[in-house]
Amino acid sequence: MTDRSVGFIGVGRMGGRLARRLVDAGYELTVCDTSREAVDKFVALGARRADTAAEAASAAEVVMVSLPTPGIVERVALGPDGISNGSRVKVFVDTSTTGSEYARRIAAGLAAHDITSVDAPVSGGLPGAEAGTLAVMLSCPEPVFERLKPMMELFGTPFLVGTEPGQGQTMKLLNNLLSATAMAISSEALVVGVKAGLDPVQMMEVINAGTGRNSATVVKIPKHVIPRTFDAGFAIGLLNKDVRLCLAEADALGVPMVVGTAVRQLLAITAASEGGDADMTEIVKTVERWAGIERGSR
Repeated sequence: MTDRSVGFIGVGRMGGRLARRLVDAGYELTVCDTSREAVDKFVALGARRADTAAEAASAAEVVMVSLPTPGIVERVALGPDGISNGSRVKVFVDTSTTGSEYARRIAAGLAAHDITSVDAPVSGGLPGAEAGTLAVMLSCPEPVFERLKPMMELFGTPFLVGTEPGQGQTMKLLNNLLSATAMAISSEALVVGVKAGLDPVQMMEVINAGTGRNSATVVKIPKHVIPRTFDAGFAIGLLNKDVRLCLAEADALGVPMVVGTAVRQLLAITAASEGGDADMTEIVKTVERWAGIERGSR
């Protein structure tokens, strides 16, 4: 990309890390967020402030968003002060997780304004965003992918998973379903083992040397559950939303999700008991409560 101007809407926990990588690489950002404090941090780094999404979309041809829910993404894209009303924007890049239905609807609305919509959800959590090691799942025309690739490589490894709106979102939802399932079943295994008298640290070592190894046993349980920090960085309310969207897509395609349905139930119960802002690793607390133990020592 020869144009180094980028609009960025939503510079919170995830978006802020992505935007900071762009700033550090020399991109000229125009930033918009409901949090003035979040925007002030970027203004101090040389970014311009935008009071509305439309203003950000009038300052750059490429506008990125990192927002918490599908409804918010749609309002920011198509609302009265939204990106569709920007005077300069040509490409809309959504790094949020919205699901394919919203992605297609937003793409259709933006197409009416000659704006290309790009799915670009990311996986790898806050540590991946900080380190630039995310998986970025793009769905867009190949020439647009090539234009965006240098920017996406600042975030991690970009994959062109499709050319139709929504395909990147589907890929992200499937990834998050697997992540949630790994955390749920690994929590159950951990609690069974501890109640049987096994050492939790050694359990993870054994599992990770064998065929049960997964993202929860390698990272989440050793780093965030056994020390009881519960700070993996992804809210259970957001994960529950993602799994719900994935199940809805599967249902629309006529694919049964028996295991996925059980995982969503455990997520919903934990979100209700611990709060939607609780860390996803706190799934284990629900299983512990049912089992009448707390993971600690044997």
